[in-house]
Amino acid sequence: FFFLMIRRPPRSTQSRSSAASDVYKRQVLDYVKDDLGPEFIDPPPFDLEEIYNDSSAVTPLIFVLSPGSDPFISLNQFAKKKGKTPLLSISLGQGQGKIAEKMISDGVENGKWVVLQNCHLAVTWMPTLEKICEQISPDPKQTHPEFRLWLTSYPSPDFPVAILQNGIKMTNEPPRGLKANLLGSYLTDPISDMSFFNGSTKPNEFKKLLFGLCFFHGVIQERRKFGPLGWNIPYEFTDSDLRISAKQLKKFLDDYPEDIPYDALRYLTAECNYGGRVTDDKDRRLIKTLLNDYYCPEIFKADYKFAPDDVYRAPLPKDCLLYTSDAADDLLCVDLGGRRIIKKKN
Repeated sequence: FFFLMIRRPPRSTQSRSSAASDVYKRQVLDYVKDDLGPEFIDPPPFDLEEIYNDSSAVTPLIFVLSPGSDPFISLNQFAKKKGKTPLLSISLGQGQGKIAEKMISDGVENGKWVVLQNCHLAVTWMPTLEKICEQISPDPKQTHPEFRLWLTSYPSPDFPVAILQNGIKMTNEPPRGLKANLLGSYLTDPISDMSFFNGSTKPNEFKKLLFGLCFFHGVIQERRKFGPLGWNIPYEFTDSDLRISAKQLKKFLDDYPEDIPYDALRYLTAECNYGGRVTDDKDRRLIKTLLNDYYCPEIFKADYKFAPDDVYRAPLPKDCLLYTSDAADDLLCVDLGGRRIIKKKN
């Protein structure tokens, strides 16, 4: 108690207390991290392999969605790894219940994986889904042992309690801080695929610009913390924006071996992929300006920095793998005036 004292600002100053509240929050997180350990602050990595190993044919696997999260792409990649593609997938809504029932019946009989997305949009069909789950038999003669039922839903009071109690619940929380964003980006498909990461015909240029893209992705996510100072309108940028931008980056570098088409890359990334979500004209100008710091010829210079502080640098291409390995534990997440940055330990 003597190390941590929190007071509530007087009501007369609450309108000016948002900055103070942010300071209090960071202090609480730092206190918990220093006293109990970082595992109480940082969410564990999203591991579908471990979750799958704990499941069975009669255990629904439930993704609790959060804004900006899309587990389907990760699930599809995992299904390919397990030889379970194509998935039997449907986005629930009006009139989709009968189709979903046929998919589940096919999956139970033939050991396929069934994915029912957006269960919160099929409120009237949820009691039927509950009965179907109750009728799935643990007898391997009636239910194929490799059958799995995957469900995705936003938190909803109409979701069947019995399914929640009997299922395995998981959520992929949005990363907090630039460190978590960078790590998450480098663990995202296709960047995490070494054949993609090392497969460019211009490997040094690709890895440098890819780091700039991942840093840009983290920066625009973190700006939402600052309300209207970050964006006039809060936007839900997703990993899909990063995926398509990374694929385009690799393709353009491979197709244009002599000169890097910066203008085309900036246009596709800032105005099409990410910018397609941006509706405010000032926000559109901002996102294009931000990307200019990362998609530029200067990024290949050893002394180039993303900001005046020396820690804002792109690593050497050979060191980019640092963010996909256990060496990431050697990174410190430092606060400088409320900014979350990456810094290597000495």
